[in-house]
Amino acid sequence: MMSTAPAPLLDRHQAPAPLASLPPGAWRGVQGLLTDIDDTLTRDGAIEPVALAALHGLRAAGVPVVAITGRPLGWCRALTAQWPVAAVVAENGAVALLRDPATGAVRTEYVQDAATRARNARHLAAVSARIVAEVPGALPARDSAGRETDIAIDHAEFATLDEARIARVVALMRAEGLVASVSSIHVNGWIGTHDKASGADWMLQRLFGQRLAADAGRWVFVGDSPNDEALFARLPHTVGVANLLRFGATLRHWPAWLAASERGQGFAEVAVALLAQRRAAAA
Repeated sequence: MMSTAPAPLLDRHQAPAPLASLPPGAWRGVQGLLTDIDDTLTRDGAIEPVALAALHGLRAAGVPVVAITGRPLGWCRALTAQWPVAAVVAENGAVALLRDPATGAVRTEYVQDAATRARNARHLAAVSARIVAEVPGALPARDSAGRETDIAIDHAEFATLDEARIARVVALMRAEGLVASVSSIHVNGWIGTHDKASGADWMLQRLFGQRLAADAGRWVFVGDSPNDEALFARLPHTVGVANLLRFGATLRHWPAWLAASERGQGFAEVAVALLAQRRAAAA
């Protein structure tokens, strides 16, 4: 179980500034990087080579990276072993995969106990069945077999749902007592108070002895969609990759900066900017 200490919301309701205009020294105190995965590091479900190279560059420079995603635990197990990241928080803050830096072994930890997860799973399955029955074209995400604490309805990965049907899925989830969040590819629903911000707080505490509320300025977060708003709204150093703009009409909390490029190339821009600021601070 984790103890959460939510950071206060920042007043950030305007479109972000270009990352290229980041002032010298703006990220002087940054220690590491938090990042979304889908359409931030990846394209069509696979990491872009430029993003993977950026992850290796960050590790070589001693910059820890923690990935925070709505993807399921099963999907994240392989990438945790393959990518140079300190940890992956899956299912929107519900479960984490942590690599032992000494042995490389990966440990799984959960927010909720086994009994709670089993009880919730029954209700989540019923809600998923209701959505499929009531929303035309709605289907569970193809990665659903790897999910343990949430459900996901595909709206843009393999299936296509228009805005009205996405809104209907969200409304049904909330009517059934679920938290609902829209990513670039799925509508996720879960039971509990966790989200990407609490997942970040969990990992900062677990790995570095820090808290999101007190240490937000030590981290940069990169994301691409509305389910990243929990962190856009709480960290001072946040960046959207350029494809975030397609959600511009619905975003309530913007990042501080916007990369010029989409997806993995945009993430690489962030890595370059962070490493340049670290070199300047050390000079």
